[in-house]
Amino acid sequence: MRLRIFDIKRYAIHDGPGIRTTIFLKGCPLRCVWCHNPESWSLQSEKIYRQQRCIGCGSCVEACPNKALGLTAEGLRLTGIECRRCGKCAEACPSKALEMCGSEWELDDLLAEVEKERDVMTIGEGGVTLCGGEPLMHDIVPLLQELGLRGFHRVVDTSLYASEQVVRRVAEECELFLVDIKLMDNEKHRQYTGVSNQIILDNIRLLARMGKPFLVRIPLIEGVNADEDNIDATARFLAELPMKVMVELLPYHDVGKDKHRRLWSQYNPDNYTMDKPDENTIQRCIGQFSQYGIEAREG
Repeated sequence: MRLRIFDIKRYAIHDGPGIRTTIFLKGCPLRCVWCHNPESWSLQSEKIYRQQRCIGCGSCVEACPNKALGLTAEGLRLTGIECRRCGKCAEACPSKALEMCGSEWELDDLLAEVEKERDVMTIGEGGVTLCGGEPLMHDIVPLLQELGLRGFHRVVDTSLYASEQVVRRVAEECELFLVDIKLMDNEKHRQYTGVSNQIILDNIRLLARMGKPFLVRIPLIEGVNADEDNIDATARFLAELPMKVMVELLPYHDVGKDKHRRLWSQYNPDNYTMDKPDENTIQRCIGQFSQYGIEAREG
């Protein structure tokens, strides 16, 4: 069994309880305009270019078998010819300005990497979090099962955009879900993420019926979902579930902008208004959830 991973973050403290090791799987069915990890979208490996490291030697251009790269006064540029994702350009780059994002890991090798941090995770009362991208696009059950057998606390950070069957199988093999709710209005959800929210909301209801613990996280964005109507609709939806849930509000920031540049892609191509909410807005949202008996906090 192999999984395509684009990052492994150690000493993570925002991806579940305690000190954790977070494994980032490549591939996502959503295209959130504000996404922090656009390098996670494709299931395939991709080249990332850090212009500030580039010394302009042209080694990558010479190494590319498909002539997909060109060197200009402004740095590397794509020629328009399809990239084969072979990685030879990155291998040839002496300054690591070009690197390949995403590599396949065998299950045993991935577990060995996790084991290196066992003492830290044990002392820090943490565990392992599977993140993405969208981890539910992959067959993560064997990995979760093995982590469970080894005594690791398991968290899955997901949009829940997956089949009910997949959600049920994964729910049997983890202790906690971290679930994003972006928008309650279905058409706006399609506009900003590229997909309907119906599967997501249905799977949240499913987890609640199963009594499976999950934490709701909302990327709070002024101009997108921080308005009173959306927050009220979200609170009403959560209040109707057959179990109590907690909410974390994650104020917007545009770290994805630089990552898009490294991928030769464009951040927010439709120029949607997206701003970080001020403290008054955050407190107003917390108050709206409180009116429905839901504990919300800034994450």
